[in-house]
Amino acid sequence: MEARHQYLAIRLLPVVLLATATGFWFVDVQQSGPWAMRNLLPLLVLVILSFLTLYKGDGRWSGRGMRMPLGTLGFAIPALGLSAYLHYAYAVNLNDMFSDAQFPERVFRFLPAYTLGAGGIGFAIGWIVGRNV
Repeated sequence: MEARHQYLAIRLLPVVLLATATGFWFVDVQQSGPWAMRNLLPLLVLVILSFLTLYKGDGRWSGRGMRMPLGTLGFAIPALGLSAYLHYAYAVNLNDMFSDAQFPERVFRFLPAYTLGAGGIGFAIGWIVGRNV
């Protein structure tokens, strides 16, 4: 195995472990509901973006400039932040947010589309900022 591929695997491991743990938590909060697997899509996109960033950087996060690392970070913050916040709010019924809802679990139905949209905007902003660094 080439040295750059070895570093790629080592540096990607924390992202994969964090995404896996978060995915298990998402499925647990949703009690394996009908939209549980769909809500894992932003996590998968984050792992793919992280892999591409490390691959293009020869196993380093900033090996080919700051466009991809800042774009990946720009994706992760809004996409995973929004998703984790809504899962947490649902899990603890934050401020009785879901008490009066007839179908409270439907908050997860379109959540992947919103998080991917927010992540895409964050990626674009990070990409633009990385170009100018």
